[in-house]
This record gives sequence, C-alpha cells and structure tokens, in this order.
Amino acid sequence: MSFITVQNLNKTFKILERDPGLINAIKALFRKDYKIVKAVQDISFNIDEGEIVAYIGPNGAGKSTTIKMLCGILNPDSGNILINGLNPFENRVKYVSSIGVVFGQKSQLWWDIPVSDSFELLKSIYKIPKDEYIKTKEELVKLLNIGDLLNTPVRQLSLGQRMRCEIAASLLHNPKILFLDEPTIGLDAVSKVAVRNFIKEINKKKNVTIILTSHDMSDIEALTNRIIVIGNGKKLYDGSLSNIKKKFSDHKKLEILYSGLKKKPKINNVNVIENKRNYVLYDVDMKKNTISDIVEKYSKVCEINDINVLNENMDDIIIKLYEEYNL
Repeated sequence: MSFITVQNLNKTFKILERDPGLINAIKALFRKDYKIVKAVQDISFNIDEGEIVAYIGPNGAGKSTTIKMLCGILNPDSGNILINGLNPFENRVKYVSSIGVVFGQKSQLWWDIPVSDSFELLKSIYKIPKDEYIKTKEELVKLLNIGDLLNTPVRQLSLGQRMRCEIAASLLHNPKILFLDEPTIGLDAVSKVAVRNFIKEINKKKNVTIILTSHDMSDIEALTNRIIVIGNGKKLYDGSLSNIKKKFSDHKKLEILYSGLKKKPKINNVNVIENKRNYVLYDVDMKKNTISDIVEKYSKVCEINDINVLNENMDDIIIKLYEEYNL
C-alpha cells in the first residue's frame, strides 16, 4: 500500500457573481447569482514513502485546492485520501503532527518576535519533548545556516533568510511529509540553491516524503524526476520529467566553432540563428535532422574547434505541454 493514496478526489466551490456598478451591487442584495466552479475533478494518484513529487499546473488549475485537502484544511466533496494510514480531515489533530507545510507567500513565523521565540512557540504547539527539540533545532540550524538569524525579528529578515527559517520551523517536529508551495519564490540564485540542497538532504537523510508545487521549473529539475500535471481541475499527466522532455523537446540549438572553412556545407532542415566568422548557431529540428550529421558535414570541410549542444529550455517544454491540453 502506498504512503499517500488519493482516489477520485472532487471539490467544487460556489462563487458569487455580479456585474460591476452601483445598481448591480444593489440588485445583488436581493438576488444573488452563483457560479459553480469544479476546482478538482476525479483526481487519483499514489506516492511512495520518501518520494519527491512535483505537482504542477497553470494558475487556477486546482493545485492549491488539492494541497489544502491533503493537508486537512479542506474536506473533499467526494473521494478518499489516506496518508500514512490517516484521513487528513477526519483525523486532523493526529495527522497535522506528522506533516510540515511551507507556503512561499505565507508565514508561520510571528512577525514581530525573534525567530527563536517562534520556534519555542511551535515546540509548545506540537508538544515536542525538550531533548528532541534541542537536537532537531541544532541540526536544522546547522543545515540551513541560520544560527545568526535566531535572535532577529522575522520582519527584519530578507526573503531568503525568512524562507530558510520557515523551512526549519516546518521541520522542528520531525514530520514524515513536507508540503512545499513555491518555496523559492522571489529568492536570489544563492538562496535558491541553498534551499534546494537542504530539501534533497532532508529527503535523503530522514526519508521525508515531499510534495512540491512550483512554477519554477529549475526547482523541479533539481529536486525530482516525477511530475503530476493538473489543469482545469483534472489530472493530465503522471510520470517522469524525462519522458516529457523526450516528447516535447524536438528542437536543439547547435553551436559550432571552426577554422579553415572556405565554404559552409549545405545543411537542410535547420534555421541559422547566428552566423559570424568562424562561428555558426543552428536551430535543429530533431525530427528532420541529427546533430551528428551536421557535425560530420563540417568535419569534412574544416577543423572543428568546439561544439555545444543546447537543449530546449524546460519552461518552453512545459508551455508546449500546457498548449497540448489547451490550458
């Protein structure tokens, strides 16, 4: 049996609608019009213990609604969720002690008090034994390099510093599952790498199961190969990132630096992006050509000094995936 089992999950919302303007606002006091939004529709998936899975989709796809149901915040209209043997909504008190949650745009730390005071409050909330708390805190402080931040009020921290403290706070009670919603949003490159390295370390060291939602494909590439794609409330894809790349990465860029060339060889089915002295950059349609064929033609007429093959940007690949499903 899987560590996380989601079966035929459904959730709808009733949203009040009215046209703009004062007259319509007055009319809405007496007659209200509602729209039914199917946020999540018949979603099912399984996740094994210790897996890192990316749960992605465009804005409004239903990601946050799913995560809130997995966290026990929302009760599904129908369907079943079983995580580590518990129903998140029905067994909420027991369940929340086994999960950690980090929302990139929301804070669980108290704004005006030092980080260490927030940690102490969380220790009391989760009823963490003193010895266990000290050990876990010291470990997290070291791994996330936040020792110098503990006595600083949260409001005085930079975004990158706060996110590292947020992640530490979510793991003080040693949860078995960690939900990460845009954990690196707005961070600089150095902070992003630090957060990613820590996530991989905690997954490897403590076998924490991690569900990651992010629009930053570099986060996903760095942390996992399995993605679940959701759109319009429906699950569209559940599989490896490498298969997505194979399916949609049909173009590559080829850089060739050469010398001693008198006449460029004729290359069919490519677009020349840049053409300089002793340098050419091609856009190669991999369905119609191969890198080796192009290189071979150049090697016959000149000396090749360097070759660089650039894969298609992962963001562009995901855009193609969304376009295929009309998202």
